[in-house]
Amino acid sequence: MGSDLTLALELADAADGISLGRFRSHDLVVETKPDLSPVTEADRAVEEMIRGGLADARPDDGVLGEELGATGGGTRRWIVDPLDGTRNYSRGIPVWATLIALEQDGEMQLGVVSAPALGRRWWAERGAGAFADGTPIHVSAVSRVEDAVLCFALEDDLPELAHRCWHPRAYGDFWAHMLVAEGAADGAIDAIGVSVWDLAAIQPIVEEAGGRFSDRTGVARIDGGSAVSSNGLLHDALLAAQTASPDPGREHRARPA
Repeated sequence: MGSDLTLALELADAADGISLGRFRSHDLVVETKPDLSPVTEADRAVEEMIRGGLADARPDDGVLGEELGATGGGTRRWIVDPLDGTRNYSRGIPVWATLIALEQDGEMQLGVVSAPALGRRWWAERGAGAFADGTPIHVSAVSRVEDAVLCFALEDDLPELAHRCWHPRAYGDFWAHMLVAEGAADGAIDAIGVSVWDLAAIQPIVEEAGGRFSDRTGVARIDGGSAVSSNGLLHDALLAAQTASPDPGREHRARPA
């Protein structure tokens, strides 16, 4: 039996083949889910493939996926977002990725984020560091907001912090947090509407890269409906900016995929 990380990387390879094969296809089937977010045939095909691979290789493990829900039980659970950034995918924008994570006894053990249209892949396993395309990565050493590159989701209310930092950016979804992990950005905020499958793979990568990951209250969790990642040095400033949100209830509203 191969390692869990090897399995996750192999599943990501197969996922990339499916998603790239349908990307920018004129006959791509796009439907609207009950929450009004889009889903494509590629979303479903990728998740079904990953579930099939896990059923063969790890039949005793549970699986939670965005499109097909939860199956199985036990102390080990794979968490899958077949296409993070479906709106981008459906419009031919190359910023999307397959996210695969493994949770054991309530702790995230590994994460793989594969963005084939960008030609990038990030991964991490607890205690083994974080990597991008096979090269070790680490968060930045920027300690002042005024010197920082910070990423904010367009759906969120921009805090005053966005006007103080050196370079505010609107990179959303997985990409903002991966930029933090590799040191290109210094912090990222998803203040509302993110789900566990959006964050499960991100947490171990950011943390193994030397950064800090939490919800908007500062708790290191993937089920808080929000996400803040940073190089650690700026985390308290990012959290403080969230306490000034003009509409805290918005964090419970779902964000479109």
